[in-house]
Amino acid sequence: MKFSKQIVLYAVLLFLAARIMYLLRQPLAPHLTPRDYAEIKEEGILRIITEYSPSGYFISGDTTEGFQYELSRAIAEISGLEVHVLLEMSLMESFKALENNKCDIVAQNIPLTSEIKDHYLFTEPIVLNKQILVQRTAHANGGIEPLRNHLDLAGKTIHVPKDSPALHRLKHLEHEIGDSVYVIEDETCSAEQLIIKVAKGEIDYAVCDRLIAVTLKDKLPEIDLNTDISFTQQQAWVLRKNSPVLADSLNQWIGKARESGLFDEIYKRYYSISH
Repeated sequence: MKFSKQIVLYAVLLFLAARIMYLLRQPLAPHLTPRDYAEIKEEGILRIITEYSPSGYFISGDTTEGFQYELSRAIAEISGLEVHVLLEMSLMESFKALENNKCDIVAQNIPLTSEIKDHYLFTEPIVLNKQILVQRTAHANGGIEPLRNHLDLAGKTIHVPKDSPALHRLKHLEHEIGDSVYVIEDETCSAEQLIIKVAKGEIDYAVCDRLIAVTLKDKLPEIDLNTDISFTQQQAWVLRKNSPVLADSLNQWIGKARESGLFDEIYKRYYSISH
């Protein structure tokens, strides 16, 4: 009996020794070198990540367009840096790319919330925006009037793009109305695509930024955009916490774009409402 226990003990010790040897041989996680303005200037390349959409980056015929893309090109002209654009539909994946130094800026209209500020830096506000409920007009929906009261959202199913900033607001809305709101995160559709689905009657409700929705209103008369989900929000680009000099520089470049009128030219091409 004593001999059997010794065998078991030796087997356990052998296993532990082998496990430790294995772990010691594994490569250590790479240490990320801080990447602020000095490192970016030395390389000469500023990397931004945005989504493939009219508000981010998209190809129209032989032309590359998109609000974020054009603003980044203006930044390139002012800063003298070469801008490389990465595309990612998931906001969370964009944040991961930022943390891993694969990009330097998340160039989307991201609400300035305390939760994001705890982990990242924001630029100065770029746009004023709000989240709205996209639904069909009564004429396009069999005479059913659009929802106007948040209480009427109880039990309804709302579609949003994957990792949408609207998720946070919708969770708060559930608490405010004291009932469930069923939210479906669409992993493949952008906000623009969800709006089109609402217009076609494929889904009933979506929540997205008003600035995005109004660009489609003329083409999609079936949609109603008159129910706000949030108050007016300041929205901006996001950077790493350890890139304060880049953040200051970026604010200066955006300021110069505003002063020259270039920012307004870009804004009016994509967002036909006042800001």
